Amino acid sequence: MTDIEIARNTELVKITKIAEGLGIEESELETYGKYKAKISNNVYERLKEKQDGKLILVSSINPTPLGEGKTTMAIGLADGLRKVGKKSIAVLREPSMGPVFGIKGGATGGGYAQVAPMDEINLHFTGDLHAITSANNLLASLIDNHIYNGNNLGFKKVIWKRCLDVNDRALRKVQIGLSGEKNLEPREDGFDITAASEIMAIFCLATDLKNLKERLGNILVGYNSDNKPIYARDLKAEGALTVLLKDAFNPNLVQTLEHTPAIIHGGPFANIAHGCNSIVATKLGLKLGDYVITEAGFGADLGAEKFMDIKTRFLGKVPDAVVCVATIKALKYHGGMSIEKLNNESIEHLKNGYENLRKHITNLKNFGLNVIVAINRYTQDTENEIEFLRSCLKSENVELSLVESWAKGGAGATDLAEKIVGLCNNETKVSYTYLLEDSIEEKIRKVAQKIYGAKDIELSDEAMKSIELIQNMNFDKLPICIAKTQYSLSDDPKNLECKADFIIHVRDLTVKAGAGFIVVYAGNIFTMPGLPKVPAAEQIDLGKDGNIIGIF
Repeated sequence: MTDIEIARNTELVKITKIAEGLGIEESELETYGKYKAKISNNVYERLKEKQDGKLILVSSINPTPLGEGKTTMAIGLADGLRKVGKKSIAVLREPSMGPVFGIKGGATGGGYAQVAPMDEINLHFTGDLHAITSANNLLASLIDNHIYNGNNLGFKKVIWKRCLDVNDRALRKVQIGLSGEKNLEPREDGFDITAASEIMAIFCLATDLKNLKERLGNILVGYNSDNKPIYARDLKAEGALTVLLKDAFNPNLVQTLEHTPAIIHGGPFANIAHGCNSIVATKLGLKLGDYVITEAGFGADLGAEKFMDIKTRFLGKVPDAVVCVATIKALKYHGGMSIEKLNNESIEHLKNGYENLRKHITNLKNFGLNVIVAINRYTQDTENEIEFLRSCLKSENVELSLVESWAKGGAGATDLAEKIVGLCNNETKVSYTYLLEDSIEEKIRKVAQKIYGAKDIELSDEAMKSIELIQNMNFDKLPICIAKTQYSLSDDPKNLECKADFIIHVRDLTVKAGAGFIVVYAGNIFTMPGLPKVPAAEQIDLGKDGNIIGIF
Protein backbone atom coordinates (compact mmCIF):
# COMPACT_ATOMS: atom_id res chain seq x y z
CA MET A 1 0.00 0.00 0.00
CA THR A 2 1.04 3.60 -0.53
CA ASP A 3 1.64 5.91 2.43
CA ILE A 4 -1.69 7.65 1.95
CA GLU A 5 -3.52 4.30 1.76
CA ILE A 6 -1.83 3.09 4.96
CA ALA A 7 -2.82 6.31 6.71
CA ARG A 8 -6.41 6.16 5.45
CA ASN A 9 -6.82 2.52 6.50
CA THR A 10 -5.65 3.23 10.06
CA GLU A 11 -8.34 4.05 12.59
CA LEU A 12 -7.53 7.23 14.49
CA VAL A 13 -8.84 8.24 17.90
CA LYS A 14 -10.52 11.57 18.52
CA ILE A 15 -8.03 14.35 19.14
CA THR A 16 -9.82 15.23 22.38
CA LYS A 17 -8.74 11.83 23.75
CA ILE A 18 -5.13 12.45 22.69
CA ALA A 19 -5.26 15.82 24.48
CA GLU A 20 -6.80 14.26 27.58
CA GLY A 21 -3.91 11.79 27.76
CA LEU A 22 -1.49 14.75 27.84
CA GLY A 23 -3.39 16.50 30.63
CA ILE A 24 -4.71 19.27 28.36
CA GLU A 25 -8.03 20.63 29.58
CA GLU A 26 -11.04 20.96 27.27
CA SER A 27 -11.02 24.76 27.59
CA GLU A 28 -7.42 24.77 26.34
CA LEU A 29 -8.22 23.02 23.06
CA GLU A 30 -9.75 24.29 19.82
CA THR A 31 -10.66 21.38 17.57
CA TYR A 32 -10.44 21.43 13.77
CA GLY A 33 -12.69 18.47 12.99
CA LYS A 34 -12.19 15.12 14.76
CA TYR A 35 -8.44 14.64 14.45
CA LYS A 36 -6.76 18.06 14.57
CA ALA A 37 -6.70 20.75 17.20
CA LYS A 38 -4.90 23.84 18.34
CA ILE A 39 -3.53 24.02 21.88
CA SER A 40 -3.81 27.30 23.74
CA ASN A 41 -0.46 28.74 24.71
CA ASN A 42 -2.00 29.17 28.17
CA VAL A 43 -1.14 25.49 28.73
CA TYR A 44 2.53 26.37 28.91
CA GLU A 45 1.84 29.08 31.47
CA ARG A 46 -0.07 26.57 33.59
CA LEU A 47 2.75 24.03 33.41
CA LYS A 48 5.81 26.30 33.29
CA GLU A 49 7.02 25.23 36.76
CA LYS A 50 6.94 21.56 35.72
CA GLN A 51 10.30 19.96 35.02
CA ASP A 52 11.19 19.71 31.32
CA GLY A 53 11.35 16.34 29.60
CA LYS A 54 14.35 15.05 27.68
CA LEU A 55 14.91 16.64 24.26
CA ILE A 56 16.01 14.37 21.39
CA LEU A 57 17.04 15.94 18.08
CA VAL A 58 16.80 13.91 14.88
CA SER A 59 19.23 14.95 12.15
CA SER A 60 20.89 13.14 9.24
CA ILE A 61 23.63 12.92 6.66
CA ASN A 62 23.35 15.15 3.59
CA PRO A 63 20.17 14.16 1.75
CA THR A 64 20.15 12.24 -1.51
CA PRO A 65 17.47 11.62 -4.17
CA LEU A 66 16.73 8.37 -2.29
CA GLY A 67 15.53 10.02 0.90
CA GLU A 68 16.95 9.17 4.31
CA GLY A 69 13.67 9.13 6.24
CA LYS A 70 14.44 11.66 8.98
CA THR A 71 10.79 12.46 9.73
CA THR A 72 9.87 8.77 9.50
CA MET A 73 12.65 8.07 12.01
CA ALA A 74 11.45 10.80 14.39
CA ILE A 75 7.89 9.49 14.32
CA GLY A 76 9.03 5.88 14.64
CA LEU A 77 11.19 6.79 17.64
CA ALA A 78 8.27 8.56 19.34
CA ASP A 79 6.16 5.42 18.81
CA GLY A 80 9.07 3.19 19.88
CA LEU A 81 9.48 5.06 23.16
CA ARG A 82 5.79 4.49 23.89
CA LYS A 83 6.35 0.79 23.17
CA VAL A 84 9.03 0.64 25.88
CA GLY A 85 6.80 2.43 28.39
CA LYS A 86 7.93 6.06 28.07
CA LYS A 87 5.68 9.11 27.80
CA SER A 88 6.89 10.49 24.48
CA ILE A 89 5.68 13.21 22.15
CA ALA A 90 6.82 14.20 18.67
CA VAL A 91 7.31 17.92 17.97
CA LEU A 92 7.80 18.49 14.25
CA ARG A 93 7.64 21.08 11.46
CA GLU A 94 4.63 21.71 9.24
CA PRO A 95 4.94 20.67 5.59
CA SER A 96 5.11 23.29 2.84
CA MET A 97 2.98 22.75 -0.24
CA GLY A 98 6.00 23.64 -2.38
CA PRO A 99 7.69 20.25 -1.89
CA VAL A 100 4.32 18.43 -1.70
CA PHE A 101 3.54 19.44 -5.29
CA GLY A 102 7.21 19.52 -6.31
CA ILE A 103 9.84 16.81 -6.03
CA LYS A 104 10.27 15.95 -2.34
CA GLY A 105 6.67 15.08 -1.55
CA GLY A 106 5.02 15.40 1.85
CA ALA A 107 6.59 15.64 5.28
CA THR A 108 4.44 13.44 7.49
CA GLY A 109 6.66 10.35 7.63
CA GLY A 110 6.09 7.15 5.71
CA GLY A 111 4.83 3.59 5.87
CA TYR A 112 3.64 2.75 9.39
CA ALA A 113 5.52 5.67 10.95
CA GLN A 114 3.31 8.60 10.01
CA VAL A 115 1.44 11.48 11.57
CA ALA A 116 -2.19 11.72 10.55
CA PRO A 117 -4.42 12.79 8.90
CA MET A 118 -1.49 12.93 6.46
CA ASP A 119 -3.33 14.44 3.49
CA GLU A 120 -4.75 17.31 5.54
CA ILE A 121 -1.45 18.00 7.32
CA ASN A 122 0.40 18.08 3.98
CA LEU A 123 -2.07 20.49 2.43
CA HIS A 124 -3.93 23.31 4.22
CA PHE A 125 -3.75 21.79 7.75
CA THR A 126 -5.06 24.45 10.17
CA GLY A 127 -4.16 27.37 7.91
CA ASP A 128 -0.91 28.44 9.61
CA LEU A 129 1.10 28.87 6.41
CA HIS A 130 -1.78 30.82 4.85
CA ALA A 131 -1.77 33.17 7.86
CA ILE A 132 2.00 33.65 7.54
CA THR A 133 1.64 34.29 3.80
CA SER A 134 -1.15 36.82 4.44
CA ALA A 135 0.85 38.67 7.10
CA ASN A 136 3.90 38.80 4.83
CA ASN A 137 1.91 40.20 1.91
CA LEU A 138 -0.03 42.65 4.08
CA LEU A 139 3.30 44.19 5.06
CA ALA A 140 4.29 44.39 1.38
CA SER A 141 1.00 46.11 0.61
CA LEU A 142 1.45 48.60 3.46
CA ILE A 143 4.92 49.51 2.16
CA ASP A 144 3.73 50.20 -1.38
CA ASN A 145 0.64 52.02 -0.12
CA HIS A 146 2.83 54.27 2.01
CA ILE A 147 5.03 55.10 -0.98
CA TYR A 148 1.95 55.74 -3.17
CA ASN A 149 0.50 58.15 -0.62
CA GLY A 150 3.48 60.48 -0.31
CA ASN A 151 6.37 58.35 0.99
CA ASN A 152 6.80 60.32 4.24
CA LEU A 153 9.41 57.81 5.44
CA GLY A 154 11.47 58.51 2.34
CA PHE A 155 11.77 54.97 0.95
CA LYS A 156 14.61 54.86 -1.58
CA LYS A 157 15.04 51.08 -1.59
CA VAL A 158 12.49 48.40 -0.61
CA ILE A 159 13.98 45.05 0.41
CA TRP A 160 10.80 43.30 1.60
CA LYS A 161 9.54 40.59 -0.76
CA ARG A 162 6.15 39.03 -1.21
CA CYS A 163 5.70 35.26 -0.71
CA LEU A 164 3.60 32.24 -1.67
CA ASP A 165 3.54 28.66 -0.43
CA VAL A 166 4.32 27.22 -3.87
CA ASN A 167 7.41 26.50 -5.96
CA ASP A 168 7.32 29.10 -8.75
CA ARG A 169 10.67 30.13 -10.22
CA ALA A 170 8.98 32.67 -12.53
CA LEU A 171 8.28 34.84 -9.48
CA ARG A 172 11.88 35.13 -8.28
CA LYS A 173 11.99 38.54 -9.94
CA VAL A 174 8.92 40.52 -11.02
CA GLN A 175 8.02 44.07 -12.03
CA ILE A 176 5.23 45.71 -10.01
CA GLY A 177 3.37 48.99 -10.24
CA LEU A 178 2.64 48.72 -13.96
CA SER A 179 -0.99 49.92 -13.92
CA GLY A 180 -0.03 53.49 -14.87
CA GLU A 181 -1.77 55.13 -11.90
CA LYS A 182 -0.55 58.50 -10.70
CA ASN A 183 2.16 58.31 -7.99
CA LEU A 184 2.66 54.60 -8.69
CA GLU A 185 6.25 54.02 -9.73
CA PRO A 186 7.19 50.67 -11.28
CA ARG A 187 9.96 48.80 -9.51
CA GLU A 188 11.54 45.39 -9.36
CA ASP A 189 10.21 43.04 -6.69
CA GLY A 190 10.26 39.30 -6.08
CA PHE A 191 8.69 36.40 -4.21
CA ASP A 192 10.12 34.00 -1.64
CA ILE A 193 8.46 30.73 -0.75
CA THR A 194 6.56 31.14 2.53
CA ALA A 195 8.84 28.66 4.32
CA ALA A 196 11.81 30.94 3.56
CA SER A 197 10.11 34.17 4.64
CA GLU A 198 11.23 36.17 7.64
CA ILE A 199 7.75 36.03 9.13
CA MET A 200 8.02 32.23 9.15
CA ALA A 201 11.34 32.54 10.99
CA ILE A 202 9.85 35.04 13.45
CA PHE A 203 6.83 32.79 13.96
CA CYS A 204 9.17 29.95 14.93
CA LEU A 205 11.56 31.92 17.14
CA ALA A 206 9.09 34.10 19.07
CA THR A 207 8.56 33.03 22.68
CA ASP A 208 5.05 34.53 23.18
CA LEU A 209 2.61 36.92 21.53
CA LYS A 210 4.29 39.98 23.05
CA ASN A 211 7.66 38.84 21.70
CA LEU A 212 6.03 38.01 18.35
CA LYS A 213 4.67 41.56 18.03
CA GLU A 214 8.03 43.07 19.00
CA ARG A 215 9.89 40.96 16.43
CA LEU A 216 7.37 41.83 13.71
CA GLY A 217 7.92 45.51 14.42
CA ASN A 218 11.68 45.00 14.12
CA ILE A 219 11.47 43.73 10.52
CA LEU A 220 13.80 45.74 8.29
CA VAL A 221 11.80 46.60 5.17
CA GLY A 222 13.94 49.16 3.34
CA TYR A 223 16.27 52.15 3.35
CA ASN A 224 15.83 55.89 2.80
CA SER A 225 17.95 58.17 0.64
CA ASP A 226 20.53 58.48 3.47
CA ASN A 227 20.79 54.67 3.58
CA LYS A 228 19.11 54.66 7.01
CA PRO A 229 16.95 51.63 7.86
CA ILE A 230 13.16 51.67 7.81
CA TYR A 231 11.33 49.13 9.96
CA ALA A 232 7.83 47.64 9.98
CA ARG A 233 7.11 49.54 13.21
CA ASP A 234 7.69 52.80 11.32
CA LEU A 235 4.65 51.81 9.22
CA LYS A 236 2.67 50.92 12.38
CA ALA A 237 2.30 47.44 10.87
CA GLU A 238 3.12 45.15 13.79
CA GLY A 239 -0.34 45.22 15.40
CA ALA A 240 -2.18 44.09 12.28
CA LEU A 241 0.44 41.44 11.52
CA THR A 242 0.11 40.05 15.04
CA VAL A 243 -3.66 39.88 14.69
CA LEU A 244 -3.31 37.84 11.49
CA LEU A 245 -0.95 35.41 13.26
CA LYS A 246 -2.71 35.26 16.65
CA ASP A 247 -4.61 31.99 16.10
CA ALA A 248 -1.88 30.40 13.99
CA PHE A 249 0.58 30.98 16.84
CA ASN A 250 -1.16 28.30 18.93
CA PRO A 251 0.58 24.91 18.30
CA ASN A 252 -1.23 22.12 16.42
CA LEU A 253 -1.97 18.74 17.98
CA VAL A 254 -2.34 15.56 15.90
CA GLN A 255 -1.35 11.91 16.39
CA THR A 256 0.77 9.17 14.86
CA LEU A 257 -0.81 6.06 13.39
CA GLU A 258 -0.15 4.46 16.79
CA HIS A 259 -1.86 7.36 18.61
CA THR A 260 1.32 8.91 19.99
CA PRO A 261 0.74 12.67 20.43
CA ALA A 262 2.43 14.92 17.89
CA ILE A 263 2.69 18.71 17.92
CA ILE A 264 3.32 20.12 14.44
CA HIS A 265 3.98 23.86 14.23
CA GLY A 266 6.00 26.12 11.93
CA GLY A 267 8.01 25.01 8.94
CA PRO A 268 11.07 27.02 7.84
CA PHE A 269 13.30 25.31 5.26
CA ALA A 270 16.81 24.50 6.48
CA ASN A 271 18.69 25.22 3.25
CA ILE A 272 17.39 28.81 3.04
CA ALA A 273 16.09 29.43 6.59
CA HIS A 274 16.81 27.94 10.04
CA GLY A 275 14.95 24.65 9.59
CA CYS A 276 13.35 24.10 13.02
CA ASN A 277 9.80 23.98 14.34
CA SER A 278 8.52 26.74 16.64
CA ILE A 279 10.00 27.49 20.03
CA VAL A 280 6.51 27.67 21.59
CA ALA A 281 5.79 24.13 20.34
CA THR A 282 9.11 22.77 21.61
CA LYS A 283 8.71 24.41 25.02
CA LEU A 284 5.15 23.10 25.28
CA GLY A 285 6.23 19.59 24.29
CA LEU A 286 8.90 19.62 27.01
CA LYS A 287 6.18 20.23 29.60
CA LEU A 288 3.76 17.64 28.20
CA GLY A 289 6.12 14.72 27.56
CA ASP A 290 9.00 12.98 29.30
CA TYR A 291 10.76 12.42 25.95
CA VAL A 292 10.36 15.02 23.19
CA ILE A 293 11.48 14.07 19.69
CA THR A 294 12.08 16.93 17.30
CA GLU A 295 13.94 17.28 14.01
CA ALA A 296 15.89 19.84 12.05
CA GLY A 297 15.75 19.97 8.28
CA PHE A 298 18.16 18.36 5.82
CA GLY A 299 21.64 17.23 6.91
CA ALA A 300 23.33 18.07 10.20
CA ASP A 301 25.48 20.68 8.42
CA LEU A 302 22.33 22.77 7.94
CA GLY A 303 19.51 21.76 10.28
CA ALA A 304 21.48 20.63 13.32
CA GLU A 305 23.99 23.48 13.06
CA LYS A 306 21.17 26.04 12.94
CA PHE A 307 19.27 24.23 15.70
CA MET A 308 22.34 24.63 17.91
CA ASP A 309 23.75 27.99 16.84
CA ILE A 310 20.39 29.76 16.40
CA LYS A 311 17.43 27.98 18.02
CA THR A 312 19.00 26.84 21.30
CA ARG A 313 20.24 30.37 21.97
CA PHE A 314 16.57 31.47 22.06
CA LEU A 315 15.16 28.21 23.47
CA GLY A 316 17.56 28.04 26.41
CA LYS A 317 17.93 24.25 26.19
CA VAL A 318 20.16 21.90 24.20
CA PRO A 319 19.31 18.33 23.11
CA ASP A 320 19.96 15.54 25.58
CA ALA A 321 20.67 13.23 22.63
CA VAL A 322 20.96 13.43 18.84
CA VAL A 323 20.01 10.78 16.29
CA CYS A 324 21.95 10.97 13.03
CA VAL A 325 19.93 9.18 10.35
CA ALA A 326 21.39 7.44 7.31
CA THR A 327 20.74 4.59 4.92
CA ILE A 328 23.36 2.24 3.55
CA LYS A 329 22.11 3.07 0.05
CA ALA A 330 22.61 6.79 0.62
CA LEU A 331 26.09 6.25 2.06
CA LYS A 332 27.09 4.28 -1.05
CA TYR A 333 25.64 7.09 -3.19
CA HIS A 334 27.78 9.63 -1.31
CA GLY A 335 30.68 7.27 -1.96
CA GLY A 336 30.34 7.65 -5.73
CA MET A 337 28.08 4.68 -6.57
CA SER A 338 25.46 5.22 -9.27
CA ILE A 339 21.78 4.98 -8.33
CA GLU A 340 21.30 2.04 -10.72
CA LYS A 341 23.81 -0.11 -8.79
CA LEU A 342 22.91 0.75 -5.20
CA ASN A 343 21.31 -2.63 -4.53
CA ASN A 344 24.70 -4.27 -5.14
CA GLU A 345 26.98 -4.86 -2.18
CA SER A 346 30.00 -2.55 -2.17
CA ILE A 347 32.16 -2.07 0.90
CA GLU A 348 34.43 0.27 -1.10
CA HIS A 349 31.63 2.74 -1.89
CA LEU A 350 30.26 2.39 1.64
CA LYS A 351 33.70 3.21 3.01
CA ASN A 352 33.92 6.32 0.82
CA GLY A 353 30.39 7.44 1.73
CA TYR A 354 30.99 6.83 5.41
CA GLU A 355 33.17 9.95 5.41
CA ASN A 356 30.01 12.05 5.03
CA LEU A 357 28.45 10.37 8.07
CA ARG A 358 31.69 10.63 10.04
CA LYS A 359 31.89 14.38 9.41
CA HIS A 360 28.39 14.90 10.78
CA ILE A 361 29.13 12.72 13.82
CA THR A 362 32.28 14.75 14.51
CA ASN A 363 30.35 18.00 14.21
CA LEU A 364 27.61 16.84 16.60
CA LYS A 365 30.19 15.64 19.11
CA ASN A 366 32.01 18.96 18.85
CA PHE A 367 28.79 20.65 19.95
CA GLY A 368 29.09 18.52 23.10
CA LEU A 369 26.12 16.30 22.24
CA ASN A 370 25.40 12.61 22.82
CA VAL A 371 25.13 10.96 19.38
CA ILE A 372 23.69 7.70 18.05
CA VAL A 373 23.46 6.63 14.40
CA ALA A 374 20.16 5.17 13.21
CA ILE A 375 20.07 3.29 9.93
CA ASN A 376 16.78 3.09 8.07
CA ARG A 377 17.11 -0.54 7.09
CA TYR A 378 16.35 -1.83 3.60
CA THR A 379 15.90 -5.49 2.74
CA GLN A 380 18.80 -5.16 0.26
CA ASP A 381 21.26 -4.17 3.02
CA THR A 382 23.76 -7.02 3.46
CA GLU A 383 25.19 -8.29 6.74
CA ASN A 384 28.69 -7.49 5.47
CA GLU A 385 27.72 -3.85 4.92
CA ILE A 386 25.98 -3.59 8.28
CA GLU A 387 28.93 -5.11 10.15
CA PHE A 388 31.40 -2.86 8.31
CA LEU A 389 29.38 0.19 9.33
CA ARG A 390 29.05 -1.07 12.89
CA SER A 391 32.83 -1.52 13.16
CA CYS A 392 33.45 1.99 11.77
CA LEU A 393 31.09 3.50 14.34
CA LYS A 394 32.60 1.45 17.15
CA SER A 395 35.92 3.12 16.43
CA GLU A 396 34.15 6.48 16.86
CA ASN A 397 32.60 5.24 20.13
CA VAL A 398 29.13 5.67 18.62
CA GLU A 399 26.33 3.13 18.85
CA LEU A 400 24.40 1.89 15.81
CA SER A 401 20.71 1.07 15.74
CA LEU A 402 18.98 -0.64 12.81
CA VAL A 403 15.47 0.77 12.51
CA GLU A 404 12.50 -0.70 10.64
CA SER A 405 9.74 1.67 11.72
CA TRP A 406 8.65 2.26 8.11
CA ALA A 407 7.53 -1.38 7.91
CA LYS A 408 6.81 -2.13 11.57
CA GLY A 409 5.89 1.17 13.21
CA GLY A 410 7.03 1.66 16.79
CA ALA A 411 7.95 -2.03 17.12
CA GLY A 412 10.67 -1.43 14.55
CA ALA A 413 12.28 1.31 16.66
CA THR A 414 12.35 -0.21 20.18
CA ASP A 415 16.10 -0.87 20.00
CA LEU A 416 16.70 2.79 19.16
CA ALA A 417 14.25 3.86 21.87
CA GLU A 418 16.01 1.85 24.58
CA LYS A 419 19.42 3.15 23.52
CA ILE A 420 18.12 6.73 23.50
CA VAL A 421 16.83 6.39 27.07
CA GLY A 422 20.33 5.37 28.16
CA LEU A 423 22.03 8.05 26.07
CA CYS A 424 19.85 10.80 27.57
CA ASN A 425 21.32 10.02 30.99
CA ASN A 426 24.75 11.15 29.83
CA GLU A 427 25.85 14.72 30.48
CA THR A 428 25.99 17.30 27.70
CA LYS A 429 28.40 20.22 27.67
CA VAL A 430 27.47 22.57 24.86
CA SER A 431 30.07 24.31 22.70
CA TYR A 432 28.86 26.62 19.94
CA THR A 433 30.50 26.94 16.53
CA TYR A 434 31.15 30.63 17.05
CA LEU A 435 30.71 33.39 19.60
CA LEU A 436 28.11 36.08 18.98
CA GLU A 437 30.89 38.61 19.61
CA ASP A 438 32.86 37.28 16.62
CA SER A 439 32.85 39.40 13.46
CA ILE A 440 30.41 38.41 10.72
CA GLU A 441 33.25 37.23 8.52
CA GLU A 442 34.72 35.13 11.32
CA LYS A 443 31.34 33.52 12.06
CA ILE A 444 30.99 32.51 8.42
CA ARG A 445 34.55 31.20 8.31
CA LYS A 446 34.08 29.15 11.49
CA VAL A 447 30.91 27.47 10.17
CA ALA A 448 32.54 26.87 6.78
CA GLN A 449 35.70 25.37 8.23
CA LYS A 450 34.41 23.62 11.35
CA ILE A 451 31.04 22.35 10.09
CA TYR A 452 31.49 22.00 6.31
CA GLY A 453 35.20 21.20 6.29
CA ALA A 454 35.96 23.98 3.80
CA LYS A 455 39.45 25.33 3.25
CA ASP A 456 38.23 28.93 3.50
CA ILE A 457 35.51 31.36 2.40
CA GLU A 458 35.41 33.82 -0.49
CA LEU A 459 33.33 37.00 -0.13
CA SER A 460 32.01 38.79 -3.21
CA ASP A 461 32.18 42.58 -3.45
CA GLU A 462 28.42 42.66 -2.84
CA ALA A 463 28.86 40.55 0.31
CA MET A 464 31.57 42.89 1.62
CA LYS A 465 29.28 45.90 1.11
CA SER A 466 26.45 44.12 2.92
CA ILE A 467 28.71 43.25 5.86
CA GLU A 468 29.71 46.90 6.18
CA LEU A 469 26.06 47.98 6.09
CA ILE A 470 25.06 45.40 8.74
CA GLN A 471 27.92 46.53 10.97
CA ASN A 472 26.88 50.17 10.61
CA MET A 473 23.37 49.22 11.78
CA ASN A 474 24.88 47.39 14.81
CA PHE A 475 23.43 44.02 13.86
CA ASP A 476 26.80 42.29 13.51
CA LYS A 477 26.46 40.44 16.86
CA LEU A 478 23.51 38.36 15.65
CA PRO A 479 23.90 34.64 14.82
CA ILE A 480 24.24 33.70 11.15
CA CYS A 481 22.01 31.49 9.02
CA ILE A 482 23.86 30.18 5.97
CA ALA A 483 21.68 29.45 2.93
CA LYS A 484 23.36 26.84 0.74
CA THR A 485 22.68 23.58 -1.06
CA GLN A 486 21.53 20.70 1.15
CA TYR A 487 23.06 18.00 -1.06
CA SER A 488 26.71 18.62 -0.25
CA LEU A 489 28.88 19.84 2.59
CA SER A 490 30.17 22.33 0.02
CA ASP A 491 28.11 24.96 -1.81
CA ASP A 492 28.19 22.82 -4.98
CA PRO A 493 25.32 20.26 -5.09
CA LYS A 494 27.35 18.02 -7.41
CA ASN A 495 30.38 17.84 -5.12
CA LEU A 496 29.12 14.92 -3.04
CA GLU A 497 32.38 13.46 -1.77
CA CYS A 498 34.13 16.78 -1.00
CA LYS A 499 37.54 15.10 -1.19
CA ALA A 500 39.51 18.09 -2.49
CA ASP A 501 39.87 21.41 -0.69
CA PHE A 502 36.83 23.53 -1.41
CA ILE A 503 35.86 27.15 -0.86
CA ILE A 504 32.49 28.44 0.35
CA HIS A 505 31.54 31.29 -1.98
CA VAL A 506 29.47 33.98 -0.27
CA ARG A 507 27.62 36.09 -2.78
CA ASP A 508 25.57 38.31 -0.42
CA LEU A 509 24.13 38.78 3.08
CA THR A 510 20.97 40.29 4.48
CA VAL A 511 19.93 40.98 8.04
CA LYS A 512 16.63 39.60 9.35
CA ALA A 513 16.29 41.98 12.29
CA GLY A 514 12.90 40.63 13.35
CA ALA A 515 14.00 37.00 13.30
CA GLY A 516 17.27 37.96 14.94
CA PHE A 517 19.82 36.49 12.55
CA ILE A 518 21.86 37.31 9.45
CA VAL A 519 21.22 35.27 6.30
CA VAL A 520 24.36 34.41 4.33
CA TYR A 521 23.76 33.35 0.71
CA ALA A 522 26.35 30.82 -0.43
CA GLY A 523 26.64 29.37 -3.92
CA ASN A 524 23.68 29.33 -6.28
CA ILE A 525 20.84 29.08 -3.75
CA PHE A 526 17.33 30.46 -4.38
CA THR A 527 14.76 31.51 -1.80
CA MET A 528 11.98 30.62 -4.25
CA PRO A 529 12.44 27.01 -5.46
CA GLY A 530 11.29 25.78 -8.86
CA LEU A 531 9.28 22.73 -9.86
CA PRO A 532 10.98 19.67 -11.42
CA LYS A 533 10.34 18.59 -15.01
CA VAL A 534 7.70 16.13 -13.77
CA PRO A 535 6.21 17.70 -10.61
CA ALA A 536 4.47 15.56 -8.02
CA ALA A 537 1.36 17.65 -8.68
CA GLU A 538 0.77 15.60 -11.84
CA GLN A 539 0.06 12.52 -9.70
CA ILE A 540 -2.25 14.17 -7.17
CA ASP A 541 -5.98 13.92 -7.77
CA LEU A 542 -9.33 12.99 -6.29
CA GLY A 543 -10.16 9.30 -6.57
CA LYS A 544 -13.56 7.97 -7.59
CA ASP A 545 -14.50 7.72 -3.91
CA GLY A 546 -13.70 11.40 -3.40
CA ASN A 547 -10.51 10.73 -1.43
CA ILE A 548 -7.21 12.40 -2.26
CA ILE A 549 -4.70 10.18 -4.05
CA GLY A 550 -1.08 10.63 -5.14
CA ILE A 551 0.46 12.36 -2.10
CA PHE A 552 3.60 10.56 -0.98
